[in-house]
Amino acid sequence: MHLSSYEPKNPVMKWVEARLPIGSLIYGSLGPGYGAPKNLNYWWNFGSLAGLMLVIQIITGIVLVMHYTPDVTLAFASVEHIMRDVNHGWMIRYLHANGASMFFIVVYIHILRGMYYGSYKAPREMIWMLGLVIYLLMMATGFMGYVLPWGQMSFWGATVITNLFSAFDFIPVIGDDIVTFLWGGFSVDNPTLKKFFSLHYLLPFVIAGVVILHIWALHIPGSNNPTGLDMKTKQDVVPFHPYYTVKDLFGIAVFLLFYCTFVFYMPNILGHPDNYIEANPMVTPAHIVPEWYYLPFYAILRAIPNKLLGVVAMFAAILIVFFLPWLDGSKVRSAAFRPLTKQFFWIFVINALILGVCGSQPAEGFWVPLSQICTAYYFAYFLLIIPIVSRIETPKPLPTSIAEAVLAKKKG
Repeated sequence: MHLSSYEPKNPVMKWVEARLPIGSLIYGSLGPGYGAPKNLNYWWNFGSLAGLMLVIQIITGIVLVMHYTPDVTLAFASVEHIMRDVNHGWMIRYLHANGASMFFIVVYIHILRGMYYGSYKAPREMIWMLGLVIYLLMMATGFMGYVLPWGQMSFWGATVITNLFSAFDFIPVIGDDIVTFLWGGFSVDNPTLKKFFSLHYLLPFVIAGVVILHIWALHIPGSNNPTGLDMKTKQDVVPFHPYYTVKDLFGIAVFLLFYCTFVFYMPNILGHPDNYIEANPMVTPAHIVPEWYYLPFYAILRAIPNKLLGVVAMFAAILIVFFLPWLDGSKVRSAAFRPLTKQFFWIFVINALILGVCGSQPAEGFWVPLSQICTAYYFAYFLLIIPIVSRIETPKPLPTSIAEAVLAKKKG
């Protein structure tokens, strides 16, 4: 909801505004001209935190590229050169490596907040789908970045993940050549590293472009809110600046403390020690695992004994989330007013965490049946629970407006 128009008083700004209305764009998108629901809580901070992490990743990545050499004989040594010889190179590398984890943390919370409060429901389907496109691009970028240090886990992780595409060798004409195309040869080697380096550098800028579309789409219907109600009158709205810019700045300050704790006190805790050993195609690590943010999907992949079905299930686990706006048939957006949906949602979150633990463990013993049970619940949640529960549950009474919900909360 737009509250007012931008009218510069400075003569220079008036001249610029008449020819390049960038002031109006900022004023109406992030300033006092953009109205946001007055009841947004701190879960809405994670969108701005994701934007901050994208900027940090791009800046630190550009600096690292100045000193990195994408060659299998030099990549590992160039990373050590950054750590030992480049001024503050250790800090830049740790900011980037831990920044990837922080980026995924805030994006996962951002997605779960959208699921809980129904931010995927009409008229915000396009915002939801663009957000998931960003997530897919992040996954591709993160995987390629993990290969670049050319340590043992980089090499063998790339070998295992790219080999998954051999499951599609039944496809006529291209089936046999998919893996060869990804490798740029007949094994993970120099062409693979150079290809992944090039794409790892490119994709963050593609992500930034989709983020602009994501924000643009958001400004059509406006932000969702904890009640899920639409903004109807000016009583439901406050200017984005200063109310939410100040709130975002506070959230950023707290988050940076959390982020810097990892960077300065435990920079390697989210990584794998085997990646400090240079890649050796002749020695396989005892246990090959991807980065932690892929572990739930890795567990789904390994839960199914058939290679092709496992790969299909892994990709389906991501793609099924795109259809959430149409799977949920409830007229009420927010799970705060949907008691059954709320319970199943939190079971889903716990289930996803258990899948992450399963993905970090060897595919043997107790972990295999547990992965299979959790995988079954994951798909049942989207294909059975949401469609059925959303149509049979009786929601709690909704407030008549956002303003009424705010006043009721203050009173009681």
